[in-house]
Formats: sequence, C-alpha cells, structure tokens
Amino acid sequence: MKTHKFLPALGLGLLLLTASSGFAQESAAPAQETLFDTIKNGGALIMTIWLVILGTSATMVTLVIQNFFTLRTVKLAPPTLVESLTGLIAAGNYQEAWETCNANENYVANVLKAGLSRLGRGKEAVEDALAEHSLREATIIRTRNSYLSVIGVVSPMIGLLGTVIGMIGAFSVLAGSGISDPRALSGKIGEVLIATASGLFIAIPAFVFYYIFRNRAQMAIVHADDVVNTLVRDLPYEELAGIKIGEAFSSGSIGLVAEASQSRKVSVALSTNCPICNGAIDAGQNPCPHCGATLQWQE
Repeated sequence: MKTHKFLPALGLGLLLLTASSGFAQESAAPAQETLFDTIKNGGALIMTIWLVILGTSATMVTLVIQNFFTLRTVKLAPPTLVESLTGLIAAGNYQEAWETCNANENYVANVLKAGLSRLGRGKEAVEDALAEHSLREATIIRTRNSYLSVIGVVSPMIGLLGTVIGMIGAFSVLAGSGISDPRALSGKIGEVLIATASGLFIAIPAFVFYYIFRNRAQMAIVHADDVVNTLVRDLPYEELAGIKIGEAFSSGSIGLVAEASQSRKVSVALSTNCPICNGAIDAGQNPCPHCGATLQWQE
C-alpha cells in the first residue's frame, strides 16, 4: 500500500526531470536570429525593400488618420458656418456671405463662393458654377482617399519582390551547400515568408479603410450638396440681375443689394419714410429724393 502511495510522486519527479533536461538542451542551442538580423543579413537590396515597406506603412497610417478627421459632415459643412451663411443670405448680405466663404476653407464654403460670384448672371449660371465646383471638390476628396487603394495594390507587389529575391538567395544556398546547411536555407526561406506577410499586412487594412472612407466620403458629399442647394434655393435671381459679388464688388453695389432685398411698396395715404434709405418722403413722391429708388405707391 505504501508503494502505491509513492508512485504518483515518482512519476511527477520523472516528468520534472525530463522537462528540465529538455529546457537545458534548448538553452544550450544557439539563439535564433531576430527580424532585424534577418533583414541586415539579406543585403542592401533586401534592406531597401524593407525601408520601402516601412514608408508605405507609415503613409497608410497617416492617410487613415487624416481621412478619419476630415471625411465628416461637420468638416465639409460646419454647422456654425451654415447657420451664419443662412442668416446673411436671408438678409440679402450676399457680399458678406461671399467674404465669409472666402475666409473659410471647406466644401460648402468653396462651392457656395463660386455660386455667389455669378449671382448677377442668373439662376442657370449659378447652378452651373455650383455643379462645376462641387464636382471639383468631390474629386479632390476622392483622390486623397484613392491613395489607400494604391497602397493596397502596391504593397503586396513590394512584398513579392522581396519574396523573389529571397527565393534566389535560398536556391543559391541550396546550390552551394546542398542540404548540408539547413539552417542557412531556412533563414533564406524566412526572408521570403516575412516579406510576403509584410506586404499583405499593409494591403489588407489599406483596402478595408479605402472602402470605409469611400462610403463615408460619399455620404458627407451628398449632405454638403444638400446644404448648398438649400442656401441658394430662394434667391431672387431676377431682382439681382447685373449685380457683382466677389472680387469685383464695389461700394456702389451695396445700394443695389439692399434695394433688391427690401420691399419698395409704400402706402399713399400716409407720409412715411423710404423703405430703402429710411429718408422722409411725401405721399406719392417718386423716385425717392434721397437714394433715387423707384417706389411702388399703393392706394
């Protein structure tokens, strides 16, 4: 009975002894090469390929971070800017709205600025300007995102180049020493596998983020276009014919803008003030002796 009690302890002791001997053998074995050692031993060409892979990876990360912060509706159409432009356009301050757009650099500001600069040419000219510049701004956004697709295509090819070079080295070792030096042969094969894996490691997330940001950009662009169309929907194009907004704006056009945005109807029953310049006028007097505006007197 006592012998059976010691059998488990004896088995455990033999197991620990075997494990310790195996550990000692592993400790005595030479240390494996690190990734840096493998790259360094691969020669100048392999190191150059790895530098390109690292540069491609850094570019991908930079583009992902940039697109994450820029491809948002609040960046393409900032709510505070939209609110300010809505108030300015509703009040007829078109030149000030243009200057506000000129002071900001985003999708809505750039597109609306182009439309306001052609305000005096009619509705069709404004709509053409909006369509032209919205296409331009959308192309810039999509082009920036398309670089992720380029990285997704190029990075596996860079890894494949390292694979081919590694295979050439592996066959050279095999031709020189046969299978007598399996360690050197396995090192060259390791270069092949690491290069291929690195290219795929960059390509897979690049493609994933490309499709994510492509859909995100499309939704943001559609939202920004809706905002611009809402801002110009109720513009009085006929009353603003011939007006100049933008760089060619002059102080003489201010009165035209004010007149176009205000009503000229006045009651003939009362002596009142001009609705344009607020100057005192008599009933039926036309035009206004102060600003020269043609008034519409009502009985």
